[in-house]
Amino acid sequence: MEDMSGPHVIRGSVCLPEAELQWRFSRSSGPGGQHVNTSDSQVELRFDLARTEALPPVWKERALRRLEGRLVGGVVSVRASEHRSQWRNRETAAVRLAALLAEATAPPPRPRRPTKVPRGINERRLREKKQRSQTKRGRSPKDWG
Repeated sequence: MEDMSGPHVIRGSVCLPEAELQWRFSRSSGPGGQHVNTSDSQVELRFDLARTEALPPVWKERALRRLEGRLVGGVVSVRASEHRSQWRNRETAAVRLAALLAEATAPPPRPRRPTKVPRGINERRLREKKQRSQTKRGRSPKDWG
């Protein structure tokens, strides 16, 4: 097949290897015109995450752990059928797969450092509570009589 519009970068210098991508085409149920019922415009892109050598081992392990609910036999698949053109659906599927892998291989966020509530905020909260209490106490009918 012809090359796509360029390598689909996951992160940094790591790209999706075209040789490891498996394409499948079928008839799309999406939008279309006269010949959409006879053309295979839906695209399914499969990438064998468990066997790939394109990803660094740490990224691969992280992606396998994070995508385990989406994997079928170590293979992640993405489907695209929103465009009438098979070519545009191929582009969409490749971009979607690259984004999915980029998110799955991203390093975990830094742990949150717990901080204390500033003293001024706590004092203001207590002052407002006291003021509210005074307001409600002023509504009491006990002093009316």
